[in-house]
Amino acid sequence: MEDKTVFISLGRRKDAIARVRMFPGTGIITVNDQAVDVYFNRETDRIIVKQPLLLTNTMTKFDITGNTCGGGITGQAGALRLGIARALIQSDPELKDMLRKHGFLTRDPRAKERKKYGQKGARKRFQWTKR
Repeated sequence: MEDKTVFISLGRRKDAIARVRMFPGTGIITVNDQAVDVYFNRETDRIIVKQPLLLTNTMTKFDITGNTCGGGITGQAGALRLGIARALIQSDPELKDMLRKHGFLTRDPRAKERKKYGQKGARKRFQWTKR
């Protein structure tokens, strides 16, 4: 019965949403039915995804399947990191303090600011002419 345990969590960043399923295994990470090294081209994105696992020394204990949508690749990596951290807490509540201290449980609230009427963008104004 212990082998069938599945931890399900959700992570968000900007417009990206990541649904994470984590279960006991050998450390295989799959994102949208692709290996994590194939899906995330940039090394920084791969590092972001693996940070909670490296911190808690659980890299080879769990297999992770992530389903991401929306936003860009880096936003999806951040959403996946939050989802993995939340799933790790479900598996072992004692990891919560360590993950919280390193900021992996904080949802990044920054998002795109909306365009304002009468302006070119969120902050940019039309050029002022004297004459």
